[in-house]
Amino acid sequence: MQRILLAIIVCLMTSQIVTKNCYSVEPDEFLQNPKKELRARNISKNVRCLVCQNQSIDESTAPLAKDLRILIRKKIEHGNSDEEIYDFLTERYGDFILLNPPFKISTLFLWILPFVFLAVGIFVIFLHNNKSKKLDYNK
Repeated sequence: MQRILLAIIVCLMTSQIVTKNCYSVEPDEFLQNPKKELRARNISKNVRCLVCQNQSIDESTAPLAKDLRILIRKKIEHGNSDEEIYDFLTERYGDFILLNPPFKISTLFLWILPFVFLAVGIFVIFLHNNKSKKLDYNK
C-alpha cells in the first residue's frame, strides 16, 4: 500500500514539473505596463482562435492566435478601448470570433437553439415513458 501511495505522489510531483503553462503568451508579447497587459489578457480570453475554434487566442499556440494577441496589444498601446478592439475584430472576422457572441437577431439561433433541443429532449423522454407505461398496463 505504501509503495502505491509513494508511486502516486512521485507521479503527481513529476507531472507538475513536466507540464507546460496552459497559456501560450510568449515572453516577447508581454506589455511593460501590468494594467495594459491584464487588459490584453482579458480581451484575449474572450476571443476565439479561428484555427482551434474551441480555444481562446490566449490558450492557442497557432500562429494566427499569436498574430491576434500582438494586434490586440498594439491597439491597447495606441489607446484603443476594449469596445473599440472588440468592434474591430468583429468587423473584420464577424461575431464568430467572440467566445460569447452578442445577443442580436443574427445570433438569435445560437442563444435559443439549446433551449429548443432541451424541450425536444424532454418531450421525447415524456413520450417514451408514456408508451412504456401503456405497455406495462396491457400486460
